[in-house]
Amino acid sequence: MNERESGVQPPIANIRILEFSGLGPTPFGAMLLADLGADVLRIERFGAARPLGGDPQYDFLYRNRPSVAIDLKAPAGLALVRDLATRADVVIEGYRPGVMERLGLGPDTLCEANQRLIYARMSGWGQTGPMASRAGHDINYLALTGALFPMGPSDTPPTPPLNLVGNFGGGGTFLAMGVLAALLERQRSGQGQVIDVAMIDGISVLLTQMAGWMQMGLWNRGRGENLLDGSAYFYRCYATADGRHMAVGALEREFHDAFLVGLGLEPQHFDDYLNPAVWPDRIAQIEPLFRSRPQREWRAIFDELDACVSPVLTFHEAADHPANLARHVHAHSGPSLQPAPAPRFARSPSRTPSPVVSKCDISESLMSWAVAADEIRLLHDKGVLR
Repeated sequence: MNERESGVQPPIANIRILEFSGLGPTPFGAMLLADLGADVLRIERFGAARPLGGDPQYDFLYRNRPSVAIDLKAPAGLALVRDLATRADVVIEGYRPGVMERLGLGPDTLCEANQRLIYARMSGWGQTGPMASRAGHDINYLALTGALFPMGPSDTPPTPPLNLVGNFGGGGTFLAMGVLAALLERQRSGQGQVIDVAMIDGISVLLTQMAGWMQMGLWNRGRGENLLDGSAYFYRCYATADGRHMAVGALEREFHDAFLVGLGLEPQHFDDYLNPAVWPDRIAQIEPLFRSRPQREWRAIFDELDACVSPVLTFHEAADHPANLARHVHAHSGPSLQPAPAPRFARSPSRTPSPVVSKCDISESLMSWAVAADEIRLLHDKGVLR
């Protein structure tokens, strides 16, 4: 049941957002806001191709919001976007610094015409600094913030954590949080503002605990011999007899001891478990134990123990796990499978995503933003819209 059928609106319903389409963190942040109920209109680059290919109906990052391609080099197209910005609560863009200014759509221009406008700028290096105009990707931002250095085994190059930490964690999530905070502040001041969201800033914030641990002497500044980097025998993954893996996160003593019991070991022989010097020998002792049984057997053993030991599942296996099914963590619809919106709200639920990202009716999308039908037809005739 959607919000129209239930009569209950999502948390940020009626907030209008113009999203200038981009890659990675920008659409992810916009997706989070759209899931929460914002009325997001995505402005596509005119004639832009999909850089990675694939079937666009399964590009779930663009769910819950329509899109329209507008020729921003045409005066009529530029005028349309400026007009839409006067009706928006938020503008989101993820281009290099200066691009929006050259288009005539920078924050000075749009915020002067709409003083309640929140203008959120998503970038890798930030709007200022010596690298502001440089290109980069998730792995580069992780590298220069110190986040990539400790990832992976000490005898191999650092392992990129997909694009979850930079693009989505330090980027898109901070973008959405910044927009929500600015909307709250606007309730007090009545004014909008510009938000400078940089992935190097967000990634650095994610490192806050590690920074503290280093200065407390609880984290080795080098790679390896640390509690959470796979060096500890009770916080790492182990291969099973069938080539699968089990993930162990038995940090606290009670879970550590239950983990050992599941392996058939005596906990009293492992009292020094927090001493990094013993970890390599313990790993060598435990690895063959895990390799002696297939993953399904270890799952059966640890399902009966509160030991923080879990099977490493594929995405599709995870969608069928009872814990995820019970909470409806994924949206299932025929061949379509995607993560459901989060977090959960008691009174104002997030939007339910459609099974596929469908093509929108451009006229209907613009009319919902109070653009007249005659104006839309004229812009179509001029070739400004697609």
